[in-house]
Amino acid sequence: MRTYVGHQQAVSAEDFVELALGTPVELWLGVEGESEMERAARLDAGRDILADSEYSRLPDDLARIAAEVIEAHAPELFNVLPLARPARCRRSARKGAAA
Repeated sequence: MRTYVGHQQAVSAEDFVELALGTPVELWLGVEGESEMERAARLDAGRDILADSEYSRLPDDLARIAAEVIEAHAPELFNVLPLARPARCRRSARKGAAA
């Protein structure tokens, strides 16, 4: 099964996110080993894109997409196990019974 965003085929999850957002993911997340000058230029470009009226909803869209990904893939992303809650001490109940 093929996935398309607009007229473009998304062959990976990264392609899908880039096509859905209209910008490369690296613009927002950066790349390993980028210099301070490259980072500053990337952040400046991001600010310019967000200032454009076409992308004014981008922060909201990014937050929604991130929440959906976390909800759908939390166990794989975070590899955590729920911890058992310790029993709460019932001192106030004991105090009331002793009085």
